[in-house]
Amino acid sequence: MKFFAAFAAIGLALDTVREHKLRSFLTVLGVIIGTGTIIGVGSIIAGLDGAISGVLRSFGTNTAIIFKFPIGFATNLSSEQLQRKPLTYENAMAIQERCPSVAAVSPYLFPQGLGILRARYKGNDLYQIQLGGTEESYTGGGQAEMNQGRFFTDAEGRHRMSVAAVGEDVPKALMAGQYPIGKWIEVNGHQFEIVGVMKRPSTSFPGQDDRRILIPYFTMRKMFPNAKENMLVMVAKPGLLPSAIDETRSVLRQERRVAVSKPDNFFISTSEQMVEQFHSVTAMVALVMVVLSSIGLLVGGIGVMNIMLVSVTERTREIGIRKAIGARRADIVMQFLTEAVVLTGLGGLIGMTFGWGISFICRVIFPSLPTSVPLWAAVLGVVVSVAVGLFFGIWPANKAARMDPVEALRYE
Repeated sequence: MKFFAAFAAIGLALDTVREHKLRSFLTVLGVIIGTGTIIGVGSIIAGLDGAISGVLRSFGTNTAIIFKFPIGFATNLSSEQLQRKPLTYENAMAIQERCPSVAAVSPYLFPQGLGILRARYKGNDLYQIQLGGTEESYTGGGQAEMNQGRFFTDAEGRHRMSVAAVGEDVPKALMAGQYPIGKWIEVNGHQFEIVGVMKRPSTSFPGQDDRRILIPYFTMRKMFPNAKENMLVMVAKPGLLPSAIDETRSVLRQERRVAVSKPDNFFISTSEQMVEQFHSVTAMVALVMVVLSSIGLLVGGIGVMNIMLVSVTERTREIGIRKAIGARRADIVMQFLTEAVVLTGLGGLIGMTFGWGISFICRVIFPSLPTSVPLWAAVLGVVVSVAVGLFFGIWPANKAARMDPVEALRYE
């Protein structure tokens, strides 16, 4: 019997919505916007989370990055961390020689004090290049897979030769489709011969250009003597990453004269650690998104309560007739609560469609960002929209249920 009563109440609510289409739409506009925001932003966050987690994990399960302070997401650096002395080439050689679980260590030298980095070829300029000095072993970490030509060799590095391996977008920007191998480019006043073009790294972020220009480590030190900041890329032997990290930590503490009672003055990052950091960032963004969306839902809820109070006043005589023929207070409450829930529920479904549209448009515009509507966002959007109807419909429903049937029948 209760099922048929609920079904009848839903039918009455739908009839009311059909009679006042524009009013109903404007009433739940806030709910539509709030729900659509939850769905749309949730899909973007889910796509970004999946894309960047895949990027970070593609560093490899046997690879670690060593730097003087933590690198990654949501890292607040202290003054002590910023003032630490850089890692050195000698540190990399010590790890290679004294850590049996380490397969290879590649120093990566960053430029310093060079101002704006620029590459030039026959009058064509390319800015914001990613210049670095490294060794042949850098290719072992999977970061320098070749598309054309080859990577430079350790022999070329020892002889400080002016050779370079460049990213995919460098010859596209400078040479307009010409075959790049053997061409000479100018990098901040120094000439380098392109010996290879690297494939776009699997670790590149969605929409990121590949503007890498890698030169031999000792060539970098010769050409740019002010460059002192090193990052070490450590590749462990298969299945031995934890042991390699422990051995590396021990060697670096000795090399950098760290007292037993003092913490490390360097940081070792793995892909899983960076994924966890990024998850903490996206969780915070999702929380902020829910809070901001709740503003639209609150406005929508107030609108629903206002319209429901108007509806109670408009239907005072109807309420009196229902009570006069035996309707209980619970029946009146159920009728108006059902109407409020149906109203916000429809708004939630429209908002869900709107959110899915945002997700689809983002996927079309940014193919490298695989947006997808997560189940939690869809469920949360519908549940919250229904909850808004229940919460903001209680007062109008109780007001209707408390009416005196005699006074209600007299209402004109």
